[in-house]
Amino acid sequence: MEYINGGVCAPKGFKASGIHCGIRKNKTKRDLALIVSDCKASAAAIYTLNLVKGAPIYVTKDNISDGTAQAMICNSGNANTCNADGVEIATKMCEITAAATGVAAKDVIVASTGVIGQPLDITPIADGMHQLVSELGYDNSTNAAEAIMTTDTAKKEFAVSFTLGGKECRMGGIAKGSGMIHPNMATMLVFITTDAAISPELLHKALYSDAQKSFNMISIDGDTSTNDMVSVMANGMAGNETITEENEDFEAFKKALAMITEKLCRAIAKDGEGATKLVECFVSGGKDWHTAKTVAKSVICSSLFKAAMFGADANWGRVLCAIGYSGADVDVTKIDVSFTSEKGTIEVCKDGAGVPFSEEKAKEILLCDEIKVNVNLNDGDSTAVARGCDLTYDYVKINGDYRT
Repeated sequence: MEYINGGVCAPKGFKASGIHCGIRKNKTKRDLALIVSDCKASAAAIYTLNLVKGAPIYVTKDNISDGTAQAMICNSGNANTCNADGVEIATKMCEITAAATGVAAKDVIVASTGVIGQPLDITPIADGMHQLVSELGYDNSTNAAEAIMTTDTAKKEFAVSFTLGGKECRMGGIAKGSGMIHPNMATMLVFITTDAAISPELLHKALYSDAQKSFNMISIDGDTSTNDMVSVMANGMAGNETITEENEDFEAFKKALAMITEKLCRAIAKDGEGATKLVECFVSGGKDWHTAKTVAKSVICSSLFKAAMFGADANWGRVLCAIGYSGADVDVTKIDVSFTSEKGTIEVCKDGAGVPFSEEKAKEILLCDEIKVNVNLNDGDSTAVARGCDLTYDYVKINGDYRT
């Protein structure tokens, strides 16, 4: 398996486009994305656990209830959430897409992201559809990746090549997500394509299982979004024998999926609103995965710890504090903590107590833009990784006037 270029257009039979249609005021920002498969594909998706959900989620759930889809349409700049006509607008987006592409309206995955509680006018979407379809291309993933961004500062786009039954398969993904990120799914949207052949049931099983260790292990600000969705289309055009049971090919498919989701998750975490650093918590020595997971997420979610990372302050007591209130069943007298970056590693806590260390060396390590906090619970063999970022002044500035 290896990483390749091409994003969602890397797999056979997928074309994409992204344009500015007028939803966003800034005409330099794309705000409407489209991905279309040459043939109907197996489809699966997972959604936010927030009780308040964007209208597109309800429409998408209904559309792919039969396990198939052929296109994805997504706008940015407006979440189409908490609107009286939200479902009607989301349904119209599918119908307009169908009329312009020839894909059945019930085979369209629809998504929206942006401000909550503002009516979404269908007019710019309808008016922009001709251009959106005319610009569809088999090498146009980047424009689609840009069109789904809101407060993101960088596009998130990856692809991987892998082999199933002697056939080369490809998988690609694009994502948006910068703030309001705290999965149980995060304003995070992810669209994944693959030319591998796999049944809808196993596609959903692979996606759901992967999300527990990838997307549900990110936190930027502790706010679970209303519009989070991760969707996958698998059109089978690679020609492999369809995966219908949990065999070696299924394991290879899951590995490829994990390669894509890990890249997307790191990109989302590093691009947190106002962030200057990617922060990852690697927990080892857990008595089970649930314990390790709980500890890792508690550390990454700690506002005090995140603020310390912004200041490059090796305040390891905030790590222990977060572990202590996490609810995980751990022996605090066994915990070791160290910090790592490209500048090296420094141990700051051993057996639940501080050890002498150089503040100057610690500062040098923590001034880097990618930081790892290593937590060893010394109580088993289970591991977990959670990802987030530092908490900066700019996060407050961005969200202080996000709507206006």
